[in-house]
Amino acid sequence: MLTPPPPQPRPLSIHALATKRPRPTRRLALGLLAASILGGCAVTEPLVRPDIALPAAWSEPSASAASSIADTWWQGFGSPQLDALVAEAMLSAPDLRIQAERVVQAELALRQAGASLLPSLALGGGSGVHNAEGDESASTSASLNARYEIDLWGRLAATRDASRASLAATRFDHKAARLSMAANVATLWFQGLTLAERVDIARQNLAIAERVLRVVQARYDHGAASALDLSQQRSTVLAQRKAIEPLEVSLRQTRSALAILLGHPPQTGFAAGARLAELHVPVIDAGLPSELLLRRPDIAANEAALAAAAANLAAARAALLPAISLTAGAATSSAELLALAGRNSVLSLSAALLQTIFDGGRLAADVDIQRSRQRELVEAHRQTVLTALKEVEDALANTARDARQESAQREILTEARRSLRLSELRYREGADGLLAVLDAQRALFAAQDQLVQLRLARLSGAVDLYRALGGGWQAGG
Repeated sequence: MLTPPPPQPRPLSIHALATKRPRPTRRLALGLLAASILGGCAVTEPLVRPDIALPAAWSEPSASAASSIADTWWQGFGSPQLDALVAEAMLSAPDLRIQAERVVQAELALRQAGASLLPSLALGGGSGVHNAEGDESASTSASLNARYEIDLWGRLAATRDASRASLAATRFDHKAARLSMAANVATLWFQGLTLAERVDIARQNLAIAERVLRVVQARYDHGAASALDLSQQRSTVLAQRKAIEPLEVSLRQTRSALAILLGHPPQTGFAAGARLAELHVPVIDAGLPSELLLRRPDIAANEAALAAAAANLAAARAALLPAISLTAGAATSSAELLALAGRNSVLSLSAALLQTIFDGGRLAADVDIQRSRQRELVEAHRQTVLTALKEVEDALANTARDARQESAQREILTEARRSLRLSELRYREGADGLLAVLDAQRALFAAQDQLVQLRLARLSGAVDLYRALGGGWQAGG
């Protein structure tokens, strides 16, 4: 009796390979499950901040205002022209546009970092004709490949967190740039008004000197004044004429600087503004020193930079650990040109473990670099906070001092005008010599010019105090 031959195994299709042999797939699934569980062991770094003992109160006296600082603080000076200039600067200033593009770049960098947490998919294909020793053949192929790195230790997530913190820092820098822009516009506008008034004062003083010169000339013609008196008054007139030109040049340069700040050609003209005496010097409440940490965008930017440094350090440490990546692919090919009929198909799924054995200390050095960078930022943050405290103290001191100085200078100016009137009267009557008139003129010129500069100091001091206090910005606002 003949024994039948054993049955021959049937060829298995790709589908059969996927359904008939589940053990490798099951092992791979178990491996992925274990990797996902290990993913909870992500490397993290705490946010390190400097330990700074903040004072309970300011050393300099602080005025108590009725309300907190508004984010449109420049309107407190009562100048519609200044309001219009600041509004224009917020829209068209090149510096702010540059900073806005940096925010856009940081947003795109965050999107790029977040994409690394997702699988990558690539599609390829080709078709061609091959001729080898007269034997011509055609082929067509198409492939689809996917790759995914399991973020086992949180390296990719830390990189994304660092980008998110960097984006926050860039946004805070943008807020700080807007505050600085408003302060610079206000300061240049006040300087332009001051120089315009100083030019007017110089011209008025020139008119006074020329009027006195006519009196001296008349007395000289009648033999009542000496040639020395005439020469001295002529020198005063010439010196007063000479003082006007530098002020006019400074005025043009200040206005051109303001034009460039707004994004205009330096030749742009500005309409005459209000007089300095018409502007209001606002009363500003400095609050408490502890509140300063929440009121300055540059301090918030440093906080975000510290968060980014911690995330970068965590990513550098995670890079020392093994990395697992998954790769899946599907490919099909045909022996026909530009067709996939009679195709051969292949599916693949693999997992790879990569551990750096030797890199000359590159990864370890990167960890040390990130630690050093973190320490640098901690000290930079400390310096920023201390500098901010000093800026507020200095602004408070300058504000109080300039207010007292301006009040005293107004009294000095009143007496200088009275002295000049009396000295001119006594000189006409022959009771005093020309020297008294010359001294009274110099005193009046100096008093007028000093009062205008003190008014500028008060206005600029208010701007500096607004800037030092954050200009109405609030963390989380």
